[in-house]
Amino acid sequence: MNMLKSHVGRLRLMSILDALSYIYLLYCAIYLKRMLGDDTAIRTPGMVHGVLFTAYCFTLLFAMRHKKWSFLTATLIGLTSIIPFAPFLLDKWLKGEEKGEREKGKV
Repeated sequence: MNMLKSHVGRLRLMSILDALSYIYLLYCAIYLKRMLGDDTAIRTPGMVHGVLFTAYCFTLLFAMRHKKWSFLTATLIGLTSIIPFAPFLLDKWLKGEEKGEREKGKV
């Protein structure tokens, strides 16, 4: 995968994985727990989301340092992880950043 060769590409991948786990946790696992009474429905998806979110934060830190993004830019990128479906909108911007990185030969 070419996506894994750059810091921004890894950030894109982690952003999407984190978003998918968050959406599953919000809309499926919580439904199973609250509506169907399954007390164990959140345990595993919650742990998976926690691990992915932590990896996302570290990946964001590495991309921020590599791209020399300001703290505000990194904070805004990080805030998209708490809004469902926002990382899918962020992906378009990150794709442009990654393309610019490839054109400069900084991969």
